Amino acid sequence: MLTLDKLREFGADVDEGLMRCMNKEDFYLGLVNRILGDKRLDQLGQQIEAKDFSAAFETAHALKGVFSNLSLTPLTLPVIEITELLRSGTDTDYTALINEAKAQYSRLCSL
Repeated sequence: MLTLDKLREFGADVDEGLMRCMNKEDFYLGLVNRILGDKRLDQLGQQIEAKDFSAAFETAHALKGVFSNLSLTPLTLPVIEITELLRSGTDTDYTALINEAKAQYSRLCSL
């Protein structure tokens, strides 16, 4: 079961996330639970692999918003970097960043 303590151990800024959720613990945890099972990181990897940078930017930007608003810092950091590279149209090897984001997402799902 997902708890605030587990999220803190994960590296989330729980206090900030709670503040954005009007300090309603159930609401915050409910939002975090809703992103478990989200397939957009896989979609992002596929879009980047296909060099569909426009679609990849849209996906990365959406993920950045979700992860940032929930203050899921370990997920937010690599996704912010991906988003900014895509924003500037950078054609580079995104493998390490995608792998880091997926690893952090997997950690979150295992809490």
